[in-house]
Amino acid sequence: MGIQPDPTPSPDGAAAAPRESPAGPAGLAGRTGYDERFLGPVVPLPLPTDPGVETVVLPYTNFSVVFRPDRRLAAVAAVVIDGGQLVDAPTRDAWRFDPRVPEDRQAGALIYENNPLDKGHLVRRIDPVWGVAEDAATADRDTYHYTNAAPQMETFNRGKQLWQGLENYLLDHAGRFDRKLTVFTGPVLDDDDPPYRGIQVPLRFWKVAAFVQDGDLASTAYVLDQSPDLSKDAADRARAGAAARGDLPPLGAFRTFQVPVADVAEITGLDLGRLPAADRLPTRVRAARRWTQLESLDDIAV
Repeated sequence: MGIQPDPTPSPDGAAAAPRESPAGPAGLAGRTGYDERFLGPVVPLPLPTDPGVETVVLPYTNFSVVFRPDRRLAAVAAVVIDGGQLVDAPTRDAWRFDPRVPEDRQAGALIYENNPLDKGHLVRRIDPVWGVAEDAATADRDTYHYTNAAPQMETFNRGKQLWQGLENYLLDHAGRFDRKLTVFTGPVLDDDDPPYRGIQVPLRFWKVAAFVQDGDLASTAYVLDQSPDLSKDAADRARAGAAARGDLPPLGAFRTFQVPVADVAEITGLDLGRLPAADRLPTRVRAARRWTQLESLDDIAV
């Protein structure tokens, strides 16, 4: 169930972790977060359909994170993007804990030390950086909270390149309309994700984009898969062996798929509201429940 964050920073639950830079003199007060009316049609923040799943809703500047303390990762990161007001903010900030969540419930620096894992931004640094200069700078800093990160392999290949280019592609598409875009992103938090350093490493990530096209709400959905390219039995043995040794579990090359929005709702257990019905994927493809692996951005159906 969704709960509001505890405004009081909790005691340091990760004493061995290096202390990251603070959230700033004013902390995170006054953040308004995701705007469900940004596009015109109301697009609510997705929340788990299972009332037993505890979440904390964390507002930032132009985005919000629905955080799962039990997994130490976000279930959803939701950002509103105004492509006509984007600001160039080339600065790079330091990663930090969000003081509204106990540090030992966040996946901090120790998860990423001495291994090939990246702190993968869920909300990209550039996406919420729009509007007046002060707000844009604050949004830039806000993206560097561990609550907005999830572990991804650092290897840069075609699949990851496609994944990182989706928002740019969709913004260019939206440019023919009103250049506004809402993007939801998160890891697929499966119960059998492999354990590593006190977390379970997600093997898949998802993204749903919403925009207005020809006056109507429209959506598209994508999945990034970094599962190992092994048979199930071999993968299970490899994961068990890695867990016993404390090694990084086996991860495969990135594969990016366009999928029905309804499939994302199913695999995440999230309520995506009207977005499955607004899916721009052709009806025949949705009916066949076909996941289309993307080789280039030209393969996207919108």
